[in-house]
Amino acid sequence: MYGHYSALIFDMDGTLVDSGQLHELAWRATLERYGIPLDAPLMRSLAGVPTIGTLEHLIGHFGCRVDTPLEAMNSFKEAFVREHMARHVKATALAGVVRQYHGATPMAVGTGAYTGEARQILALCGLDGYFDHVVGADQVRHPKPAPDTFLRCAELLGAAPARCVVFEDSALGLQAAASAGMAGVDVLAVHGVENDYFR
Repeated sequence: MYGHYSALIFDMDGTLVDSGQLHELAWRATLERYGIPLDAPLMRSLAGVPTIGTLEHLIGHFGCRVDTPLEAMNSFKEAFVREHMARHVKATALAGVVRQYHGATPMAVGTGAYTGEARQILALCGLDGYFDHVVGADQVRHPKPAPDTFLRCAELLGAAPARCVVFEDSALGLQAAASAGMAGVDVLAVHGVENDYFR
C-alpha cells in the first residue's frame, strides 16, 4: 500500500502510540496547578502542538495572568508524563505497518514531543528498534504545525519531500505534512486509529 514511497514518516502520540489518556491526565494536572482554564475542544484542536506552544496559546486565549515561566510549567508536565508513562502507553495498529515496511523502506518518527521522551515511549511500546531517526520538537526551530519536523525527517532519510508519506492523527499534523509537500494519511480514516484525547 505504501511501498511506492521513498520514506515513511510517523507522528507518535495518537498515531503510533495510544497515549491520549496520559497526555490528558498530564494537561489536567498542569492546568489546574497553574490556574489555566481547561477547554476540552480547544485542547483537542491543539493536539500535536508542543507543550510550550500549547501553553502560550492557552494563556493568550484565556487572557491569563501567569507568574510561572513557561519553561517551569513545561517541566512540570514533562515530569508528570515521565512518572506515569509506563502505565498509560501502548502501540496502536500502526505498529503492523511499521513492521511490514521495516528493512524495506526508510522510516522516521516526527513528533511534537521532545526527543528523549519520544524515545522512552517508543521503547515502552516495543517500537524503538524500527526507525532510522526520531525527530522531536527540540530538534527544529519551528515545530508542528510548521513543516520543519517532517522536512528534517526527510532530510535525514535522504528522501525528497514529494516522495514521503506522513501518518498523522491530528488536523494540525496533516497541515504540517501538506506544508512540507508530503502525502498525508489520516490514521483514523484509513487505519481506524483513534486518539482518545479530551473526547
